[in-house]
Parts: sequence; structure tokens; C-alpha cells
Amino acid sequence: MKKYIIETWGCQMNEHDSEKLAGMLANMGYLECDDKKDADLIIYNTCCVRENAELKVYGNLGQLKPLKQKNPDMIIGVCGCMMQQAHIVEHIKEKYPFVDLIFGTHNLHNFPVLLANCKQTDNMLVEVWDQEGEIVEGLPSIRKYGLKAFVNIMYGCNNFCTYCIVPYTRGRERSRKPDDIVEEIKNLVDNGTKEVTLLGQNVNSYGKTLEKPIDFADLLYQINGIERLERIRFMTSHPKDVSSKLIKAIAECDKVCEHIHLPVQAGSNRVLKSMNRKYTKEQYLKLVEDIKKAVPNISITTDIIVGFPGETEKDFIDTLDVVEKVKYDNAFTFIYSIRKGTPAAKMEDQIPDDVKHERFNRLLEILHKGVEEQNAKLKDQIVEVLVEGTSKNDDDVLMGRTRTNKVVNFKGSKDLIGEILKVKVTNPKKFSLFGELLE
Repeated sequence: MKKYIIETWGCQMNEHDSEKLAGMLANMGYLECDDKKDADLIIYNTCCVRENAELKVYGNLGQLKPLKQKNPDMIIGVCGCMMQQAHIVEHIKEKYPFVDLIFGTHNLHNFPVLLANCKQTDNMLVEVWDQEGEIVEGLPSIRKYGLKAFVNIMYGCNNFCTYCIVPYTRGRERSRKPDDIVEEIKNLVDNGTKEVTLLGQNVNSYGKTLEKPIDFADLLYQINGIERLERIRFMTSHPKDVSSKLIKAIAECDKVCEHIHLPVQAGSNRVLKSMNRKYTKEQYLKLVEDIKKAVPNISITTDIIVGFPGETEKDFIDTLDVVEKVKYDNAFTFIYSIRKGTPAAKMEDQIPDDVKHERFNRLLEILHKGVEEQNAKLKDQIVEVLVEGTSKNDDDVLMGRTRTNKVVNFKGSKDLIGEILKVKVTNPKKFSLFGELLE
């Protein structure tokens, strides 16, 4: 049997796309392997949101050239968001001619045909659709995790934040029908899944493209009624679209976890306007207040960009002010990098690297202090933990997550993996919690 390796960069959407590729390959008789030397097929599923992700792809592609020379029959494929940009495809064609197959995000479902066609030619096969098509249901999928699963509820984005390439690589918003989503989750539960994460570039926009009126809150209520499903998570929420109805649904649905990822990106109204975020600092803080009032024990995580074009010291202080006021439980922090094809790339007053790095370090200092304070509140508290496996650092220690999405490590037998247990937090750290299993 032929063997494959898929390496993935990027968000949960990319991870789930790779699960679909793995499912299609399994149906074609391929087996996954760990060593590139043994692989008949290597696929890189790429991300273009950050420059570092692109550089990693190029570096890894370069390392495949000797393997291809030793095994000319090996097929090398590159797909994902990077491939939706014409200049990147041209760069790969010029610099990495040993690549056999290039395809994008819109025609992933056509992968078996593309692979078959690739085998019939000695030339690089490039097929990247410029426009998104109809949503294709029923694709096979090999889930990376048995206990928890990603479930797309929609694709694409209509927001056009000026720094973001996603609307150009993932296309316009398209929502899946609620019946298809519910049926997929029921099948997952039948196969042992206890937790699902609903995916969308902006889940709060769910339902706008469907003929039958439905919104994200309505969908949460439907999924909450699925028997034997234990937990529901979702990513990502755009602050401008979080409604009072959605907040009420989060509070009322017992399976929806007490965690929301709410990207702020910046704290300055001037910068937020330049980013095309469509909310103000004051509106964001009021939203956080409303969410905490409805769900008092909720954890809030965020995304923050440092050094957006034109950001002044005063603008940056506004961002620090938001971080201090919200007391985030965690954050994905980024130094702004130019993304070709976005409006921000053409903006004047790009911030020097040394200024960006200095601000970034100050942000981390304040952010980490707040995270540590939030975790310290859990000392001696009893939390509910879904045991996912063993710790990366100690195979004799179990690891799981609370409903608020905090990692907890504790001693216990491996036969407890998959169970939902009560754990007393004994030693809260900055990025994880340590506890004792209650009998």
C-alpha cells in the first residue's frame, strides 16, 4: 500500500482540511507514515496569514529536493491558502520545479481526480480555482483527535479587514445547512466524539446565505440538543456581530463551554478604523462586560496585532489599556507583517521593526501578568476536565482541558483518557494548571 504524509500550517480550518485530505487518501488505499523517506506522497497544506508560515513552507519544500532526486516517483503536492495567490504559485513553479501538484482551497474536494491526473503527466499540475463553488457535503475525514472534532459550519469571510488575506483565499461567506451540521455531529458522537468545535472565519455571521432564516444562536440551541454530546466550542467570533441573543444562548446552553475567543486586534479607535474592524474600543469593552455579566465564570481569549501601519505610542497604550481592563485568559499575539494583496500593505507609515518588537515585548509582559492572575483565582477550585491524553513532558501525567479551555495536568491512570473528571487545582501556573484527581 502507498504511504503519505500531510504537514499542516495555519488555523483549525486548515487542520480540518487536512483531515479531509487524509480521509480521501484512506479511501484510495493510502496509509499514513511518519518518515518522509518512506512516503510515496507528501502534501504541504499551507497558510498565508503570517509571513513566518510562508517561510516555513519554502524552507520545508527545499528540503524535499534530495528526496525527490532519490525517489522520482514520489509525488509532492502543495495546497491551501498560499496557493490562492498567483505570485506564490509562480514563485513555486520557478524555484521548486520538482513539485508535482498545486491546488487551492476551493477545489480541495476534487483532490482524488487531481492526484490521478498528476500521475498521468510528467509536468507540474496546477489547478487553483479563483472563485469558491457550492459547498460539497459528505467528504470523508480522518479525525486527528478521537474525543474532539472540528466541524465547519461555514466557509469564507466578508469582513475584509485591511491586514487580512483570508477573504481573498477562502472566498465569500457560505453557510452549511443546519441539518447537515447536526447530522455530521450525531455521526461523530456515535463514533465516540465528546466535544465539537464549530469552525468559521466569523461564526456569528452563520446563516446569512441560507434561504431558511437561522442565525448562530439558533444553531447552538439545535446542537445543544444532540444526545450524548458533552461539549460545544466555537471559533472565531467577530466582536461586531456578537448579539445579545447569542450571549443569551451561550449562557443557556449547558453544553456550550464557558469560553469565547474574541479578537480585539487593537485598542485604538483610530487603528481599529484603519483596520476596518467596525467597532470601537468602548463598544468592545461594553461587549466584554455584557458577556461576563451573563456568564460570570467565562474565559476570554483574543488576537492582538502590534505595529499596524500608523500605530503611534498613544495607540499602543490604548491596546495595553484594553488588555489590563479585560484580563484575558490567553491571547494570540502577532507582530504585523505585510501581506501582499491587502490594503494595509500599501499604507504609508509602516512601523520600524525595532519599534514593533519593543512594543510586542511590553504587551507580553502585561498580558502574561493578567493570565497569571486569572489562573491564580483557580487555586483550590474544583474544575471539570475532559482527559485528552498524557502530558507532553511526562507520560505518567494526564492532560485535559476545563470547560474554560485551560490545560490541566494531574496524576492518574491512562484508562481515564476520554473521561470527564473532577480535578482540584493545587498549583496554577502561567500557561497551565496542575491539580489532584478527586476520588
